[in-house]
Amino acid sequence: MNAPLRSSDGDGAAHVSLAELLALRARVGKASLPQQASRASRSGQQSSRLYGRGMDYAESRVYQGGDDVRRLDWRLTARSGKLHTKLFQEEREGRLLIVVDGHASMRFGTRVRFKSVQAARAAAWAAWYAIKAGERVGLMGFGAHDELLAPRAGPRGALAACGALADWDANDAASGAEPLSQVLQNVGRVLRGASRVLLITDGACSDEASRRHLVELARQARLGVLAVVDPLETALTPTGRYPLEHDGERIEWIVGSERQQQALPQLLGAGHARLLALTKATGVACRTVDTTEDPFDAVAALLGLRGRA
Repeated sequence: MNAPLRSSDGDGAAHVSLAELLALRARVGKASLPQQASRASRSGQQSSRLYGRGMDYAESRVYQGGDDVRRLDWRLTARSGKLHTKLFQEEREGRLLIVVDGHASMRFGTRVRFKSVQAARAAAWAAWYAIKAGERVGLMGFGAHDELLAPRAGPRGALAACGALADWDANDAASGAEPLSQVLQNVGRVLRGASRVLLITDGACSDEASRRHLVELARQARLGVLAVVDPLETALTPTGRYPLEHDGERIEWIVGSERQQQALPQLLGAGHARLLALTKATGVACRTVDTTEDPFDAVAALLGLRGRA
């Protein structure tokens, strides 16, 4: 079998297609959503709107004895001639922080698209899915792009995420080695009330120190890990001659014996194997998606989970 071990240079294969990321919104519109659990404690069998001292305005009503005079709605009072009080709804809105790996190892693909492109597609789908569920969406990059987009509500949050993903891909920076343990610590520092975290990575940056930080982060938020892989990293390599190309240099990899068939996936898939071992040991929910698959089901499963798997 002769096949080049690289993705084509077409838009959406080796590079992120912003149009595709935006188009995912239509598909999310047809998806069913899991019932969301409130972060606030409740008693009894009926859920109810809580009015308190939060900052989210709910409505105004006629002033009642005992109401806080600092909450008077002066505009409505002036229009109606009767005192009105502003009521504020306790914030129950969820917040999703999507964390995307931008290391050089993600710029690889032998089937359909690069891992970096698949990661962007999964992140965009998660963003559209979250805003449909009424959550705010934030985005954090690491590796080549150490940037953070604060959580935003509504379509603007998803649009900002999609735009950032496309910009990061188009303006590839030198990617330093950033261990996953450090990334997880950084995520813990910038959660800012995020109730869920979706980490998208190929696992190449995973290290043993990540174990403790995975556990700590899972205690702070509902954590899910999406492992993005290339088929060559997880399956035996068929026998044949494989031309490899990197930075203009081309070599030929010959696969003949069973040992040679196992060598390439063991080498390329080492990071993925470490990531799976870490998530299994810590009980953190993890799903794997390769570059040929639609990430729809894997992302939906992670966002629909409660706590740990």
